[in-house]
Amino acid sequence: MTDGKRRKGLTVASALLGGVLALTGCSGGGDDAKASGSGDTSQAKADEAAAKKSSAAQITITPKDGSNNASINNSAAVEVAKGTLTNVSMTTEDGKAVSGELSADRTSWKPNAQLERSTTYKLAAEAKDSEGRVAHENASFTTVSPTNSFIGNFTPEDGSTVGVGMPVSINFDKAITNKAAVQKGISVTSSSGQEVVGHWFNANRIDFRPAAYWKENSTVTLKLALDGVEGASGVYGVQQKTVTFHIGRNQVSYVDAQTKKMKVTQDGRTIKTIPISAGSPENKTYEGIMVMSEKFKQTRMNGATVGFTDDDGKGEYDIKDVPHAIRLTSSGTFLHGNYWGAKSIFGNVNTSHGCVGLSDTKGAKDSGTPAAWVYEHSLVGDVVVIRHTGDKTVSPDNGLNGWNMDWEQWKAGSAV
Repeated sequence: MTDGKRRKGLTVASALLGGVLALTGCSGGGDDAKASGSGDTSQAKADEAAAKKSSAAQITITPKDGSNNASINNSAAVEVAKGTLTNVSMTTEDGKAVSGELSADRTSWKPNAQLERSTTYKLAAEAKDSEGRVAHENASFTTVSPTNSFIGNFTPEDGSTVGVGMPVSINFDKAITNKAAVQKGISVTSSSGQEVVGHWFNANRIDFRPAAYWKENSTVTLKLALDGVEGASGVYGVQQKTVTFHIGRNQVSYVDAQTKKMKVTQDGRTIKTIPISAGSPENKTYEGIMVMSEKFKQTRMNGATVGFTDDDGKGEYDIKDVPHAIRLTSSGTFLHGNYWGAKSIFGNVNTSHGCVGLSDTKGAKDSGTPAAWVYEHSLVGDVVVIRHTGDKTVSPDNGLNGWNMDWEQWKAGSAV
C-alpha cells in the first residue's frame, strides 16, 4: 500500500471512530440512565435482602450511650422486644466484670448489686428473634460522682428493735436547698397508724417522729426514694431503699436531781428506783427529754473533748474505762457507771461534770450493780426525762432530742 492510500485509510478509520465516539457521546445519557436504573434495582434488591436478613429483635439499654450522672440504682437495665436476650456482658472501664441476672423469660437483664459512683461502665447485649437472627447493641455510661450526689446517713438500723422515743434521723452529706423535693422522697409510716412528720433542723438534717412516743410493739417503715432527686443545684440523690424497725416495750426513766433518784417505768408502772449522782452545782446536767442514742460496755471519757480542761490544757478528767455508758446528747451527756466515786454519793450528792452517774465496779463485769442493771434493761431509743437540775432544757438537735418541741413547733419545721 502506498503512503497515500495508507493516509486515506487512516482518515476513514478516524472518521468512523469519530462517528462512533460521537454517537456514543450523544446517546450516553440514555445508556447511563438505563445503567443507573439497573443499578437502583439491584441496590433495592440488596436492601430488601438485607432487611430480610436483619433481626427483628429490638434491644434497649438504659441509660443511653454516653450518659453522665447516671443512677447507681436503675442504670444498666437491658430489655429486648420481639426477641430474647442471648448474652449480656457488663464491665467497668478497666475490664472488671459486673455480674447480673436475666429474667425468666430472657427479655430483660439487670446487675445483681448497686453500681459504684463516679464509674464508667460498658454494656454489650446480644439477642435473637423468633427466626434466630441476631441483633447487637452496645452502650457506655458514667455514674453520678460523689461531687454531684448526696447520701443520707440514717438511724435506726434496718431490722433493729428500739425504744419508743427513737426518731428516724437522717443526716445528709451535702447541704440540701431543695428541702421540699427531698422530703417528698422520704416516707415514714407506722403500723400503729400514727401521723409522722419530718422536721428540718438545718440544711443537712431531718428527723421524723409522731406527736407522742411510738406505740409499743409497732413496726416503723422508712422508704427512701431519693434516686435522681435534685437536693441542691446539680446535686442528686442516689438512695433507693426501704428500712423497717420494731418498737419494743414502752420504757421511760425519770431522773430527779433533787431527790437524786432515777425511776424506771414500763407502760407507766415503776419497775425500779435507783440512786444517782447528777451534775454538780458548778456543772449542772441539762434538763428535758432525752433519748438513748448509743450504748458502750466501756468507753473513754476525756474532759478536754467537752471543754473541761485544766490550766495546762489537759482534761480535768480522763477515764479510759467508764463502764456501762449510755449516750443522751451529742455534746457528751451520758448515763453511766461510776466506780471511782464513793458509794455514799449515790442518792446523796450531785458530783459529776454534767452526766448522770450510777454505782458500778471497774471492768463492767459485775452484773449486780445498778449501772449494769440499767445497761442491760435499756434499748437505744428509750427515753430519759431529767428534772430539777437548775440548768436549761437540752436543745432539740443536741442528740435525738426533738421531743423537747411541742407538736406545733415540730410541724412548723416541715418543708411539705
